[in-house]
Amino acid sequence: MAEEEPGGEAGQAADKSGKGVVAAFGQSLKTLRVRAKMEREELGKRLGYSASTIASFEQGRRIPPPRAVDQSDEVLDAGGLLSVWKDQLEKAQYPAFFRGMAQLEKQAIELLSYDTLVIKGLLQTEEYMRAVLSNRRPPLDAETIEQRVTARLARQAIFDRRPAPFLSFVMCESVLRRKVGGREVLRGQLEQLLLIGRQRNVEIQVMPLDGEDNAGLEGPFTVVTREDGKRFVYAEAQSTSALETDPKQTVLAAARYGIIRSQALSPRESLEFIEKLLGEL
Repeated sequence: MAEEEPGGEAGQAADKSGKGVVAAFGQSLKTLRVRAKMEREELGKRLGYSASTIASFEQGRRIPPPRAVDQSDEVLDAGGLLSVWKDQLEKAQYPAFFRGMAQLEKQAIELLSYDTLVIKGLLQTEEYMRAVLSNRRPPLDAETIEQRVTARLARQAIFDRRPAPFLSFVMCESVLRRKVGGREVLRGQLEQLLLIGRQRNVEIQVMPLDGEDNAGLEGPFTVVTREDGKRFVYAEAQSTSALETDPKQTVLAAARYGIIRSQALSPRESLEFIEKLLGEL
């Protein structure tokens, strides 16, 4: 059966829970800072942030990265009272509908992704991320954009994991031509794809627009396999998501992905195609 966490009651409850965690951490940070008789400017100086950023942390408007949480705990001599929040803060930094998938990415030994609208978050440059998030309607506030950029960048640690997972990305040619954020943002994004696509455990393929066959017309999806062999299929649209766990459906999705890969340009041809697009910009 599908395990969904859409923008309905379950998703709203999860979002409220996440905001509660961030607010509680912020109150704890402020209490410990005041106890230490330290001004925001001084704490910010020690952590490498401005006083206004410290205020954002304390007021629950921005989620601090794990490094800042540990440093705060040490500087304020909190004895672990702040560091204990790290896992909950990590989950809270993602929108409710994506939290399950974010955890699966950290456990994946194989990840297969087909995309038709934008470049996969795992592959995005910071500039491309900001452009995508700035295009959301209704608009996201500045703090939420910063929070999601930070979270998305943190997910890219998957490329540095050892042992390295197998990562396969197939994307529609239209994704590579869409100038999200403008010409220079797209140029930087295509250059990043070339760098990532040359890693030994990564394969990037392009589904050409002039191809007659495409088994992915139902839309984007991701298949994740954990170390225990269990597979999951994740699909997302309009701020809703479905995480499919039924073995029959996950096997069918993996088979469909295999067909999509066979219909796309080969990894070598795809990198050559991306280089050609770069030359046209």
